[in-house]
Amino acid sequence: MGKTISCSVLLALISRFYFPFGTALDTITASKSIKDPDVIISQSGVFRLGFFSFANSSNRYVGILYNQIPIQTVVWVANKNKPLKDFSGILKISDDGNLVVLNGKAEILWLSKVKNLVPNATTAQLLDSGNLVLNNGVNSLWESFQDPSNAFLETMKISTDVKKSRKVEIKSWKSPDDPSDGNFSLSLEHFNIPESAIWNNNQLYYRSGPWNGQSFIGVMNMNTVYLDGFYLVSDDKQQTYYFTYQYSNNSWSLHYELDSQGNLIGRQWDAGKGDWINWYAVLQTDCNVYGKCGPFGMCDPTKRPICSCLKGFKPRNREEWSRGNWSSGCFRTTLLQCQRDNNNGSGAGQGDDGFLKLKMMKVPAFPDRSSLINGDCKDQCLKNCSCVAYAYDDGIGCMFWGGDLIDVQKFSTRGVDLYIRLPSSELDKGKSNTVIVITTVIAGILVITISALFLWCRMAKQRGNKMSFRRNKIWRQIEDVEENLIGAKLQQLPLFNFEELATATDNFHHTKKLGQGGFGPVYRGTLDDGKEIAVKRLSKASGQGLEEFMNEVVVISKLQHRNLVKLFGCCVEGEEKMLVYEYMPNKSLDSFLFDPAKQDVLNWRKRFNIIEGISRGLLYLHRDSRLKIIHRDLKASNILLDQELNPKISDFGTARIFRVNENQANTKRVIGTYGYMSPEYAMQGQFSERSDVFSFGVLLLEIVSGRRNTSFYNNQYALSLLGYAWKLWNKGNIWGLVDKVILEFELDSKNEKEIRRCIHVGLLCSRICQR
Repeated sequence: MGKTISCSVLLALISRFYFPFGTALDTITASKSIKDPDVIISQSGVFRLGFFSFANSSNRYVGILYNQIPIQTVVWVANKNKPLKDFSGILKISDDGNLVVLNGKAEILWLSKVKNLVPNATTAQLLDSGNLVLNNGVNSLWESFQDPSNAFLETMKISTDVKKSRKVEIKSWKSPDDPSDGNFSLSLEHFNIPESAIWNNNQLYYRSGPWNGQSFIGVMNMNTVYLDGFYLVSDDKQQTYYFTYQYSNNSWSLHYELDSQGNLIGRQWDAGKGDWINWYAVLQTDCNVYGKCGPFGMCDPTKRPICSCLKGFKPRNREEWSRGNWSSGCFRTTLLQCQRDNNNGSGAGQGDDGFLKLKMMKVPAFPDRSSLINGDCKDQCLKNCSCVAYAYDDGIGCMFWGGDLIDVQKFSTRGVDLYIRLPSSELDKGKSNTVIVITTVIAGILVITISALFLWCRMAKQRGNKMSFRRNKIWRQIEDVEENLIGAKLQQLPLFNFEELATATDNFHHTKKLGQGGFGPVYRGTLDDGKEIAVKRLSKASGQGLEEFMNEVVVISKLQHRNLVKLFGCCVEGEEKMLVYEYMPNKSLDSFLFDPAKQDVLNWRKRFNIIEGISRGLLYLHRDSRLKIIHRDLKASNILLDQELNPKISDFGTARIFRVNENQANTKRVIGTYGYMSPEYAMQGQFSERSDVFSFGVLLLEIVSGRRNTSFYNNQYALSLLGYAWKLWNKGNIWGLVDKVILEFELDSKNEKEIRRCIHVGLLCSRICQR
């Protein structure tokens, strides 16, 4: 809030004698308005309403300020986003009964926006609470407390109506001298249990923890309703909730302010010091910022570093954690017993899982609530394998969590006991035998240390020999294939072991499956460092074998381009053969292009960007890379899309590497997808750059039309999309080919030119390949 010592107090005193006798000094009527620099003052002189400026600005605003405090302190602003540039402003009751701020040109800068008012029947009164109320003599029609600025005053209600999607929330300013809307807001949320929350735009920035009837249990120094004056009223049936505060000592000049940095500050006027004292702040430490330590991380402001993983978990990204970025959080090191039972097909059960008790905690976000008594919480959680933690509060009951535990904090006082579900192997055992264990350890520590060191050295040597033999064997297989192709060596690609990939994909669980190709299934996974991957697992029933697998390893590991999918490594153990790729969240192009429910996501601009990306990737393969690569299976399902729908060419199992002076090759084994194959390749086994160019032409026409090439088989117009396109081109009716989604909503002069060019290029690609 802006601070300056000015003549505002003098103006306020003069205004007491400005209005005629018999007229209330705290009210605006249809016949009595406020012109800059006039003010009105609440009945006891606590607040005033009028025009003001900040110390470092010439802009003029209409607002409510403390009247008896010498430092200018603003608690509400009407025209916060549309300041006046001069002293011509006026605050009045408009002809339709609304309260309105006008400039000298009679332009509306702010309006109370109440509908169906009776003209000349409304007045606006400034109360001693700081609330400006528009009423018709019987009912309140609008209040400044229902449209607050950045100040939270006594008796003001922060509320939410779930059914009507209405909220009353505090909004921060851009800066102390600029009251326009900032990035932060304070609101009351119904996260299964009511909580107060601070948002940074649309991202949760702070939460108070659930309300238990007396306090928010996630606020460490909020003791009771009687001490702090806060209370929350909820109507679960109507789904309406609000919280407010009111102190018994009305002489206090005290309020809360949401500052421009997102911190809720408690401010109290100290007459002795002649200044405001900040006696409370929500964000007292970094631990109060929502999700500071990420999923399954715990924040303790007394520790350094402040973030650590919960017991039984370890960091997803150790490198980021070492740099003080804990947002990636932690992951479970050992599966719960019930998860292992489920994976083994034995059904859910209690198994050997138990709970670790953490005392005095801020409970995680988004709990599910149950009215069960304390003793039943544990049993209820054990019955559900997805339950990973529980807690109990007398005013709430049982709280359960089934997903990531986010925003867990260790308190020094108060807090709730939180119980984390862990497998028995992670829980402390034998506490009753502590003395015996300690004695045994001390007595045998030298023997154990020497024995362990000896065994470790011996096993490490054997393991090293075994790993070296296995790695050399794998790379000999790869090099045998590769030397037949280009005679180069490949030693840089990481090797993953089967156990590592099984853990990353939850034992190749069906819920992690992304799709199925000719190679086999593809699974989504997460490595120990938090990196998301796609694991392509060779199926035993696949028509492709070791040669295609090794071919893809050799080819794609040598390529680096923004429009080619990145290969992280591979796994060869026994009969298992897997490729590990970067994870592409939007899967493949065909899942959008040929799905009526998703087609409208691909507007023309995105389609044109995809076409350009594929062409850049293809140009790199044919001309710009140090190896000339012929893909041989370019199609919509082999174009993957990243988060921003940028395309990446994938699936190089059938690709061929050409030597520098090699332009064409023959094969007796034609591999690819009919409809995308050039005629000379499909019929004679001849393939070259033209083979990929032909496939690109077909793919380009599919992107423009939104139709599969194969959808035209047995069609009365043509045998393929390509044949249909040629017929329309020859008739001069190319717009009959274009996807209706584009034709109906996006056909302007620029798009029309690009679409025509793309169709032309697609047809030229097919003609060139048929020469």
